[in-house]
Amino acid sequence: MDLTLTLVIITIALALIFDFLNGFHDAANAIATIVSTRVLKPHFAVLWAASFNFIAFVFFGVKVATMIGVGLIDPSIITVPMILAALIGAIFWNIFTWFFGIPSSSSHALIGGLLGAGIAKAGFAPLNLIGISKVLLAIVISPLLGAIMASILILFIARLCFYSTPSSVDHWFRKLQLLSSACISLGHGGNDAQKTMGIIAILLYSAGLSGDHFYIPLWVVISCYFVISLGTLFGGWRIVKTMGMRITKLKPFSGFCAETASALVLFLATILGIPVSTTHTIAGAIVGVGSLNGAAAVRWGIARNIVWAWVLTIPAAGMVGAAAWWILVTLLSLK
Repeated sequence: MDLTLTLVIITIALALIFDFLNGFHDAANAIATIVSTRVLKPHFAVLWAASFNFIAFVFFGVKVATMIGVGLIDPSIITVPMILAALIGAIFWNIFTWFFGIPSSSSHALIGGLLGAGIAKAGFAPLNLIGISKVLLAIVISPLLGAIMASILILFIARLCFYSTPSSVDHWFRKLQLLSSACISLGHGGNDAQKTMGIIAILLYSAGLSGDHFYIPLWVVISCYFVISLGTLFGGWRIVKTMGMRITKLKPFSGFCAETASALVLFLATILGIPVSTTHTIAGAIVGVGSLNGAAAVRWGIARNIVWAWVLTIPAAGMVGAAAWWILVTLLSLK
């Protein structure tokens, strides 16, 4: 087995590890509200979310994967060590933020690692500024849209339920939260699993193992959906606590609105082929429903720390990715 093929196998394994960590790290996005509102116990909630993570491949195409693979950096300059370095940067930031219970974006960690490694290799010239601008714009728009849609939804449903008793509202929205949680799990799987698909597909293309044209092999699609759902199954309780309990107090009614709004944003982004952060979207939606109870209902200090993690994710993962590329190429002489 030659060195290139060995590196490809190692890098695919590392990509699937990242995919697992993505599911593990982002499990909170799908289950935080149903756990914090006590609709499901944590172990049942992660099983519920993981199931819908996996079946998401039935509902979505591969537009997000194509954006990651060929929409951010000129594919002609991408090499196996560069992809390996990008994954090292993303995995480092994921583990770092998981350890401190910070709900940062696995998606943007991967994008940051890829951009950092690309810049270290070839400077800024190969960057696709249109694709990158879409990602950066989505960082701002997705949580805002999540917050706005959640606020509108909660006001609309509150009007519909105006004459209902609190106990009947609680009863029905406990059931409806299962549906909204399933939807956000579909959106999470549909958008996030595709990012790893794109990385593996461009890896195969750059190594000359997928022919003359970039495409996403079926085995890559199934593998990435399976692994991300497995990661969700093992979930991350530290981040569940932050997302579901520390930002604002949620009830089944408000939890349903936050999840539904977030899922709609994820569906829209995935259909358009834009890689967005599930973490950003659900956090924005949670802040949106919490703020309707007054500014004091939201713990803005926690929210501010989360925003700082969002701001730092791409540059931090990018610096690690650039350093990893330098080590791989300069010290280990990988080409």
